[in-house]
Amino acid sequence: MQNINGKMTLVLTSALLLIPAAQAVVPESVQVPAGNQLVMETLGIGEITYECKAADTGKPAWVFMGPDAMLKDSAGNETGRYFGPPATWQSADGSSVTGKQLAVAPGGDGNIPLQLVQANPADGEGAMTGVTYIQRLNTQGGVAPAMDCSEGNQGDRQVVQYQADYLFWKAG
Repeated sequence: MQNINGKMTLVLTSALLLIPAAQAVVPESVQVPAGNQLVMETLGIGEITYECKAADTGKPAWVFMGPDAMLKDSAGNETGRYFGPPATWQSADGSSVTGKQLAVAPGGDGNIPLQLVQANPADGEGAMTGVTYIQRLNTQGGVAPAMDCSEGNQGDRQVVQYQADYLFWKAG
């Protein structure tokens, strides 16, 4: 928050302007392969829903159910949405992509991991046409709730806030 003329204003913070130089410090596992060019940088601000239910281990655990976030450009203008399942990035022009997670890297304590996704061919024509990879970087928040998940509260849902930079790449 920033105080401007006596009013508290939310300031969007992101490393969007530092992306080209910052690629050198991105963990190798989530780096985009050579031969791809950065074509769009967005800041995703939203929430992730978790449900207390039997996990793969058979024991109750908080299970990721899906995201719902606005995608904004560096000026704070809404340029699309990120939602799921399946994980879908949709531009304001209606074009969208889904993808397959290739790799993750730690995002720091209390933050969801960094991620590299290989995009499927786009639905519709527009900004998402030709996107080959999507990176999730600079994550803040979004981890599963710390509260207990047990037999007694199976089916409960919790929503947590998060933000992350989403970078879109095309072959070129």
